[in-house]
Amino acid sequence: MAKSSTGKWVSRVGASGGGKAYKKSRPGNYYGVLAIIVILGLATTVYSRYEYQNPSVTTTSVAGAQPAIGTSWYEALNVEACGVSYTLAPNTNAKSGLTVGANNVLHVAPISANETGTKATLALFASEQHGIVATSSSLALPTATGIANPATTWKNGDKCGPTTKYAGKTGQVEYAYWMYGQSKPTIVTDPAMVPFSANEMSITMAFEPSGVTPSKPGSSTVNAMVKSIVLAASTTTTTTPSGSLSTIPVGSTVVPSTPTSILPTTTTPAG
Repeated sequence: MAKSSTGKWVSRVGASGGGKAYKKSRPGNYYGVLAIIVILGLATTVYSRYEYQNPSVTTTSVAGAQPAIGTSWYEALNVEACGVSYTLAPNTNAKSGLTVGANNVLHVAPISANETGTKATLALFASEQHGIVATSSSLALPTATGIANPATTWKNGDKCGPTTKYAGKTGQVEYAYWMYGQSKPTIVTDPAMVPFSANEMSITMAFEPSGVTPSKPGSSTVNAMVKSIVLAASTTTTTTPSGSLSTIPVGSTVVPSTPTSILPTTTTPAG
């Protein structure tokens, strides 16, 4: 059967993409919609590529996810009272994932769920160290044998000793921390509010008169922290054998100048 004239007309219209009247009747925003689709497609492609190349962005942004079991971070610590800084003795207690090494370098490497995420704080670190007291009202460092030492115990309202920079002034316990690159400290009175939420933090446990800003950890501590980070990054094994950091017995927390005293590292005033 021969094609009708109507059939031929339909074929010609299909082949040409529509007649002139049809083309003229296209909506005015037709090409705008096409442009938006193309732009969205390109944006999605670029974003997907970035996420692929930067997987840590998604991982570390999850609230409470870090530090986790397997994390190995290093932080710089300073302990000061009335302008005098003190050095803690290395503690490599294998039962704790929050330990202190030489030069007041803290190692944050959780070994249990109780030390992960928002539970990993300065308060938890202090509670896991034999003899250290860190609360909102008191700060105390023991002797190397873990015995309470009145000479290094400070409570809110106590006065600074006669040989300190702020002799006779009334002091208060507070805690300061700096994230990497942060110039001004965040200061709190509760050590539970000092989170181990990032690598390369600076932290100070302090007893100072009102108005005195706790000072950051000294250069020797910061350099030791950076060295620990570099060494950890350059090796496949970051676990330090127990006891390798010091010959001081496990559980000791402060380097003494005598069997019953604490060795201050400097007499330079804070802040």
